[in-house]
Amino acid sequence: MEIVRKVNNISELCAQARTEGKSIGLVPTMGALHAGHVSLIERARKENDIVVVSVFVNPTQFNNPEDLRTYPRTEEADCEKLEAAGVDYAFIPSVEEIYPEEDTRIFNLGPVAEVMEGAMRPGHFNGVAQIVSRLFAMTGPTRAYFGEKDFQQIAVIRRMAELEGFDKLDIIACPIKREADGLALSSRNVRLTPRQREVAPAIHAIMAASVDDAKSMTVDQTIKSVVDKINAHEEMEVEYYQIVNPVTMQPIADWNEAPCGEAVGCITVYLGDVRLIDNIKYNIK
Repeated sequence: MEIVRKVNNISELCAQARTEGKSIGLVPTMGALHAGHVSLIERARKENDIVVVSVFVNPTQFNNPEDLRTYPRTEEADCEKLEAAGVDYAFIPSVEEIYPEEDTRIFNLGPVAEVMEGAMRPGHFNGVAQIVSRLFAMTGPTRAYFGEKDFQQIAVIRRMAELEGFDKLDIIACPIKREADGLALSSRNVRLTPRQREVAPAIHAIMAASVDDAKSMTVDQTIKSVVDKINAHEEMEVEYYQIVNPVTMQPIADWNEAPCGEAVGCITVYLGDVRLIDNIKYNIK
């Protein structure tokens, strides 16, 4: 594995690979890698000749300076995981390398970026679009891999790719990886205290139980049930829980609005000062 820190260098390496007719799989990350990231890399490894993983904590997508400051940074451990996973190029640039000048681009991301995370974190998705569009332009990948834990983010990235003309790029959504007790893997999990880590699996357990409950409940009743049960844990507070159309990300008011009976419940929960996100699929037919 080669560690690359300069934009020009990664661009040249990827251009050479494309000249040789090789496919490139890109896995964008912010580091603090876990088994969820590794699953994306493993899929990229199976489907491409060259695998590039970026490790970059992107400041433009943090609307909370404290969240940016406390985001875990574990480059040495990350590189060990990347090497073991068979990555060809680990792209680990500095902020100055990615943003030699301020990125002032504003993306017209539309309704997919205006709800849920878009509403709660103003500017977040524009920052995501800034960095991911730069990574796509630098590496010219054949396929790019993203985890479904950030379900709304994938819709936003698809929209950005459409706007920026990355029409030949396959954006691959990969299933959520979970701990044995159901907690969705996240780089932020390391910030949980032992007690919080004990409580956190209740988020997924309550959402999973709601899939059966939903068969005899309205959308609003399902949402209220999930929120009330999670908030019953004194350590946890739901910021939002919305059940949405999986393509448009718009909230549905009735199960009949779910395309082919499919909807996704997206949640954000504060556990202490750690903000955890998760989602669950509903199939109401």
